[in-house]
Amino acid sequence: MSPDPIRLSALLREVARTEILPRWGRIEADTKGDGSLVTSADLAVQQRLTKALAAAYPDIALLGEEMTEATQQQRLSQSSQGVWVLDPIDGTGNYACGFPGFAISLALVRNGRVELGVVLDPVRDECFCARRGGGATLNARPIAPFTPGQTLGDCIAMVDFKRLPPERIPTLLRPGGFRSQRNLGTVALEWCWLACGRFQLYLHGGQKLWDYAAGWLIAREAGVAAQLYRQGETTPLETIDLGARVALAAADQVLLEHWRTFVELPLSET
Repeated sequence: MSPDPIRLSALLREVARTEILPRWGRIEADTKGDGSLVTSADLAVQQRLTKALAAAYPDIALLGEEMTEATQQQRLSQSSQGVWVLDPIDGTGNYACGFPGFAISLALVRNGRVELGVVLDPVRDECFCARRGGGATLNARPIAPFTPGQTLGDCIAMVDFKRLPPERIPTLLRPGGFRSQRNLGTVALEWCWLACGRFQLYLHGGQKLWDYAAGWLIAREAGVAAQLYRQGETTPLETIDLGARVALAAADQVLLEHWRTFVELPLSET
């Protein structure tokens, strides 16, 4: 049975209703080895979705953020049959401190390509979906990026300064780069908000597969011009692995060309 975005949306909403929202604002977080946070809600969501997806789609393995790297690599090697890529709570830091910017991100990877993406923002009850070649939707309505003008100064930029080399930050703040700047702290929603026109430029210095897989597909299917790079490189790629990616994107191809020139890749030397 081919995965159905509507069915998946209903599943994510139910899990968010029972596992995420009741704990929001009343939960403690632990620090993982890489410095990121994890909560009991992350673990509960991953456990619930692992069981539910296995029951509905027994031939598709699951790769979750809260797994060991060895297990993640083993699951990814099965992608010819299909593998779910799950971030149970993208934006755990926001979630743990009560900031309303987090999401469940679920993607289906098959044969080294992202085939389907679903991202649920449970606070706003916004569910973004895309299937490769089928466009993108927000709560079942088609979405597209918005371009207020063809110069960078017309645009709002989403820039994650935390994951950029410190020496590069002053150059990004020079005049002419953007009208204003934001940072949500949740990669999946940043891609989705770009897809539906809430800002126009995007730069992130290091996102993992479970961070970007679903949102990246949603943005691309909506019409966003998006590129992913290995850190320290200048050639965009679409290969799927566990390595961190630099994300560069814009509401359309013209803006992306201007933005790429302004940013001046690579962000750092390898």
